[in-house]
Amino acid sequence: MADIEQDRSLIEGALQAEKYAIARLISVFEDPRPAAIQRRAAVLEYLREYSTRQARFLGITGTPGSGKSTLIGEIANRLIRNDDQLRVAILAVDPSSHVSGGSILGDRMRTRFPLDEKRLYFRSQASDRELGGVSRSTFQVCRFLHYLFDFVLIETVGIGQNEIEIQYVADRIYLVLQPLGGDQIQFMKAGIMEIPDVFIINKYDKTEAADQSYHALKASLAYARPGETERIRIIRTSAITGRGLDEWCDEIRSVDSEAARHNMSEKEVYYFHRWVRDEYGRTGLRYLEDMLGGNVAFMKQCAGFENAQQTFRRRLRY
Repeated sequence: MADIEQDRSLIEGALQAEKYAIARLISVFEDPRPAAIQRRAAVLEYLREYSTRQARFLGITGTPGSGKSTLIGEIANRLIRNDDQLRVAILAVDPSSHVSGGSILGDRMRTRFPLDEKRLYFRSQASDRELGGVSRSTFQVCRFLHYLFDFVLIETVGIGQNEIEIQYVADRIYLVLQPLGGDQIQFMKAGIMEIPDVFIINKYDKTEAADQSYHALKASLAYARPGETERIRIIRTSAITGRGLDEWCDEIRSVDSEAARHNMSEKEVYYFHRWVRDEYGRTGLRYLEDMLGGNVAFMKQCAGFENAQQTFRRRLRY
């Protein structure tokens, strides 16, 4: 009972964009213990009733050193500067050491925000040695932020060639590249090339090198994604000169909030299947498919992510 009353007070603060309240509740959604499941369900139920916002999730990925963090800071500031009702959250995933397990959480050092701006919220997450570019709890935190912000910018760990988990979280994906970051063959080798909706070539103040990368990227896309080259957008940006930043902001505003809202239930189906795999391995997945009819049918029967988790635990126990 004490947790419920305390959480209600925190939720009311979070709805008013109080950063302390948001941070405390995010900790509930990052908590992997079974005891946190019921608290998450209660928080989300309250938010569904009283929140008037539905966030769009934008995945921003790219190679290390491409300038993702600096760009994200510039974009977030421009978004709220152009709309005094808009709220923007940034969820930055930093790599964890495979030796110590620790993480520096240094992405926030490259972003500059007004200290007293309540409409901007920044949260760092350690990847917890997870492959795929995001943390195990990233989706859970997004479910909470969904009711508090208009846009959530998710910065992934600097990608290599197979960190594509962001496609299951984001409504739109942006790949940030830097000049001379790879030739045509290198572009085509990268599995990440098949995922983005929009490509960003950053550091376009280095014009000659950036032009080479632009043409190499266009040629690579013609091979990697034939028939899509007219649809795929390439935006050329520079945080130094400001080139392309307004164009990118306009592109972000075009993301359909209604489509993003309906997409949340599809994401929950995927992440419930992943939760079963992480918690119970192949045994759990076989039980889900053979005894419960699969994750889609089971989640529909349980009418909710947390209820599905609790029901699955009980049934597997007996």
